[in-house]
Amino acid sequence: MTLKTNSVIIIGSGLGGLASAISLASQGYSVRILEKNKQAGGKANEIVSDGFRFDTGPSLLTMDFVFRDIFSEAHKNIESYLSFIPIDPICKYFYPDHTIVNAWRNPDQFSQNLPENLKSEEINFKKYINYCANIYNLTADLFLFSPLWDYRHLFKIKTWNTLFNLRAIDPFRSVHQANKSFFNSTHLIQLFDRYATYNGSNPYQAPATLNIIPHVEMTLGSWYVKEGIYRLIEAFVKLATELGVIISYETEVSEIQHKNKSITGIKLSSEEYIPTNKIICNADVVFTHSHLIQPKILKAEKLAKVEPSSSGLVFLWGINKKHPELSHHNIFFSEDYKAEFDEIFIQKINPTDPTVYVSITSKSDRSHAPENGENWFVLINMPYLQKNSPDRESTITLMKQRILSKLIKQGVEILPENIITEHIISPEDLRNNTHSNAGSIYGISSNSQSAAFLRQPNRCKELRGLYFAGGSAHPGGGMPLVVLSGKHAAHLLMKDFPL
Repeated sequence: MTLKTNSVIIIGSGLGGLASAISLASQGYSVRILEKNKQAGGKANEIVSDGFRFDTGPSLLTMDFVFRDIFSEAHKNIESYLSFIPIDPICKYFYPDHTIVNAWRNPDQFSQNLPENLKSEEINFKKYINYCANIYNLTADLFLFSPLWDYRHLFKIKTWNTLFNLRAIDPFRSVHQANKSFFNSTHLIQLFDRYATYNGSNPYQAPATLNIIPHVEMTLGSWYVKEGIYRLIEAFVKLATELGVIISYETEVSEIQHKNKSITGIKLSSEEYIPTNKIICNADVVFTHSHLIQPKILKAEKLAKVEPSSSGLVFLWGINKKHPELSHHNIFFSEDYKAEFDEIFIQKINPTDPTVYVSITSKSDRSHAPENGENWFVLINMPYLQKNSPDRESTITLMKQRILSKLIKQGVEILPENIITEHIISPEDLRNNTHSNAGSIYGISSNSQSAAFLRQPNRCKELRGLYFAGGSAHPGGGMPLVVLSGKHAAHLLMKDFPL
């Protein structure tokens, strides 16, 4: 059978897969997305229950220009599809000693409004945020906005500028070591250590190059998507279908087949066979190599040994009262951050004193909860799944008790009877529903220099015609990076298979 030159199959309709589809379709390619679930989005989804509306995954949008570029590439105006609302403060931080820090989206405002016991850190913060900006300026073009392993980038001046300034991007210290060198206050060290968790990593192990993230959030800006993050998925789906993309839901891929080092087709769980020589896979790269690619290639053994990112336990709580002391985004820190990460990544046990993240979109969108209630998205970091991990139900019971106890201890009036509706997303649910390796949220951790800089390339080196998009591929986890991975995969495919 002769394969159409412009026909592409995409596995998965997460943000990465949708971004790939839009990029390809806007350039004249015929695209079909195969999605195993009933709706698009992957980890980014929504639940509406008892008058409460919840996002199930990402809750904060950064690097808005990445999303705007997707629409511009398709000659569309993003404002016709979406509204971005600036979040200010970005987050409210609560410490065990009852110190509270508001992270304003303007760095000057942040430093000027530090609480009295942290006022001496104002100058240190300004030095720190400049340091973060410098890392971004040196690394963004090479490590974010390029496919990285495309040989053409070796000849760019910016690439050589980055390599000649290797120490300036701080790859040899950990996130914590770098932050400790800037601040005297354990409060601010802990606050900026937290950013390593944005891609599921341990700040005491991950390279300090990840300190690019505070600059992205605090200087480039942070937004909420009006009516909820899932509107972003819906907008991508709408744009894709307008461009002619076909999305087949409840269509699960069981095999990616190849011969003579080239892709030949896809087999569905229904036994249907689809011949194709061009695939963009938006599924987890470890799952793809261990379960989908048949026959298996050598890369599967290597990936199976790579450390997954952290997992997470999410409680979606419909609360029957309001909490004026809370903001849209809130963090309740643990007493001993090092001990928490040791438990999660070294001992791989449920954290005794978890840091608790609470996002309440009804603070910005009143329609997301009844008049006298709030919709709480509650997340704690958890170890990725092991063969000897505690069972799901006992873990949920234990961690719910620890979360409620912590919130009450830090002055938040929340009792079990205040929770009138509840939905739970466990590490097991992440593994089963999205095929995330070991229930990890971000695919692969960045807890070493090699893992941080050597993620799965967007173009498969071993099989011609196979490309990767999503949080487990380059450039990494988080909504803007996942969208960039989708664009990279699409643009590499277009170079390899021009119309």
